[in-house]
Amino acid sequence: MHCAAFNYGGLIPIRFLLGATESSVLPALEITMGMFFVPKELSSVQPIFWISCVGSVIPAGLLGYALLFAKSGISAWKFFMIVTGGITFFLSILVWFVYPDNPATARFLTTEEKVHAIRRIHNVTKSSIEQKVFKKYQLVEAVRDPISWLFVLVTFCLMLSNNLAFQQSLLFQDLGVSNLGSTLVWVASGGFAITVAFVAALMLRLFPGYNAFWATLWAMPAVAGCIGMMTIAWDKTIPLLACILLASNTWGMTYIISFGWTGSSCAGHTKKLVRNGMFMVSYGVSNLISPQMWRTGGPRYLGTWSAQLVLSFILAPALLVLIRFILNRRNKERRIWIEEQNAAGNYGEGYVERIDEKGEAVKTKMDVALLDLTDLENKFFIYPL
Repeated sequence: MHCAAFNYGGLIPIRFLLGATESSVLPALEITMGMFFVPKELSSVQPIFWISCVGSVIPAGLLGYALLFAKSGISAWKFFMIVTGGITFFLSILVWFVYPDNPATARFLTTEEKVHAIRRIHNVTKSSIEQKVFKKYQLVEAVRDPISWLFVLVTFCLMLSNNLAFQQSLLFQDLGVSNLGSTLVWVASGGFAITVAFVAALMLRLFPGYNAFWATLWAMPAVAGCIGMMTIAWDKTIPLLACILLASNTWGMTYIISFGWTGSSCAGHTKKLVRNGMFMVSYGVSNLISPQMWRTGGPRYLGTWSAQLVLSFILAPALLVLIRFILNRRNKERRIWIEEQNAAGNYGEGYVERIDEKGEAVKTKMDVALLDLTDLENKFFIYPL
């Protein structure tokens, strides 16, 4: 519908509706992946999954450049929207029929594989995979849990740099790069981002349990890129392009690690939904602010680069390290408690109370993983680090 807009006012409601519908996609994908992969696997799978995002600039850049040569009265950007919107529309039809709600409805798994997938999550996390009932007390707990707000703050700080991806083309123009050159840099940028994602996945797989530290590591090249953009002479085009690539294509792994960690570090289906929702609200608010940072100060944008350096690439990783410290302290307390419970013969059971036909209360022992308890309720839950 973008093609039907003829002025700025026409674009506003369309962009609003696009954002409103798109906002549910990422939390849904994260929740689903959490049903198929245990936390240890999820951290290393995340970067591979996100290649679909960071690598999309390659076909998008080439398509955008090709459409510049279209001989038509329709603007090139409208053609671009038609192509990408059409692909998305047909993909949505496929998703409607194929996308699984949970392992139990996954058509690509056999019955034995479905049972195995569900049991793996139960055994490792001691929590359920999905509940259809929205539990108000879990919403309250998610809001009161300080870890939720720390992740919200991390997201807010990181997303202040998100407009850099869209600002790149203008920065390329300021540096005197041609349309073709700009496209080639975009393609190279996507290739670099894909390489970073593969390396990040490998490191997370080989050395699990250090999410905060790996997230901090991937922010360091962005720190160097910011400093370079503020200090290198403006006539040094190649070094400045290298700094832009560093600043825009490495910190994404910090975001990816933190987003995956947001959901995997809590239990209770409603609590996961609420925390992911809080994450995305922070994402949206920060992305409203991010473009405003580039309105003045060009071409060097010293204030913008400074804000990104301090808030996005230094403060955000520091907050992730703080989260790790808090969760690690909780884990130490829980491991001591679990040892005491095991010594008493309790290996992760809970009780459900119901009223029988005689009106009497009856307690039934069940695996705690089937009770949809939150991480604060279920002390058998060990936080992934």
